[in-house]
Amino acid sequence: MTTHVKRAFKYRFCPTDAQAAELSRTFGCVRKVYNMALAARTEAWTRQERVSYNQTSAMLTAWKKTGELAYLNEVSSVPLQQALRHLQTAFANFFGKRAKYPRFKSRKKSRKSAEYTTSAFRFRDGELRLAKMSEPLRIVWSRPLPEGVNPSTVTVSQDAAGRWFVSMLCDDPGIRHLPATDAAVGIDAGLDHLLTLSTGEKITNPRHERRDRAALAKAQRRLAKKEKGSANGIKARRKVARIHARIADRRRDSLHQITTRLVRENQTLVIEDLTVRNMVKNRKLARAISDAAWSEFRSMLEYKAQWYGRVVIAVDRWFPSSKLCSACGILQNEMPLNVRMWTCDCGAAHDRDVNAAQNLLAAGRAVAACGAGVRPQRSSPGGQSAMKQEVSRREP
Repeated sequence: MTTHVKRAFKYRFCPTDAQAAELSRTFGCVRKVYNMALAARTEAWTRQERVSYNQTSAMLTAWKKTGELAYLNEVSSVPLQQALRHLQTAFANFFGKRAKYPRFKSRKKSRKSAEYTTSAFRFRDGELRLAKMSEPLRIVWSRPLPEGVNPSTVTVSQDAAGRWFVSMLCDDPGIRHLPATDAAVGIDAGLDHLLTLSTGEKITNPRHERRDRAALAKAQRRLAKKEKGSANGIKARRKVARIHARIADRRRDSLHQITTRLVRENQTLVIEDLTVRNMVKNRKLARAISDAAWSEFRSMLEYKAQWYGRVVIAVDRWFPSSKLCSACGILQNEMPLNVRMWTCDCGAAHDRDVNAAQNLLAAGRAVAACGAGVRPQRSSPGGQSAMKQEVSRREP
């Protein structure tokens, strides 16, 4: 079965000096327009008035006619309009209680990017030309675009390490639902091992940040000694950013390989609904939890399951997967983190992580079958036990 999937293909490119200058101006103008529109909408909000996208678009036209903001005419108008659309989306998410109030973009900290729609670029014979540019971008084609497909949106960005990227949004007809299978797996996330499967397999935690921790600390010490705003300070900051980028790239590549394999091999994947945002408040484990990237793992797993016709079930975070015996269902009173192997009163010996993954799988199957909860038995009477479950199904 073929699904209509919009997929972004991201490539690095090497701009000429003129292209880099033009894109840098565009980034600055996009940030300026976004901040001015946000300020106008915030002022209107204090007066209990609401400003729509069409009103901010009219404001942009008026701003271009002023002497102070005439430089906005020097760049393509499409990225500026897209910035206003992004602001409108941010406000829609705020009013829908899906996000916080939009924040102003910072020249130093915010992501440098500009979005072009079909009217502002031309893609022909493998060459991409953006508006206001006479030469095509020198793209490093690490993989081909789907045959016969043209991008509908192009986003150009520059990261903190100084690398340039172009992202092309296309319809990917090559994504099809995989043949259905009866295979199901429970997945328990951890730190000693990145993932433990209900089959007993344990996936090693690569600990990418730890591998470069010494080099990162050295680069940060050198940055701290540089004068802020100086040329040497900029070089030192970029070196720190390159190390961070190398860590993030390795982590992302590893997660892509793991999630792709899991989705291809299993029809149903059961995970735990972890609140990583709260877990990183633990000072002792914050660095290790952030390096494990559990949120990114779940995001990849869910969108790939949607692509290939798989089902992801998220079991509530309060489900006692580690303390529950997968053999008899008895719930233990306590289970400290340092206990990795334990024996139930029924005589079953458990590996803590494998047992948790098996319990997650059983809970996920119960949800998939009838949507019912599971009420485990406590070894001591008088305690209340219940399990809340949350299902996240991705249908095409």
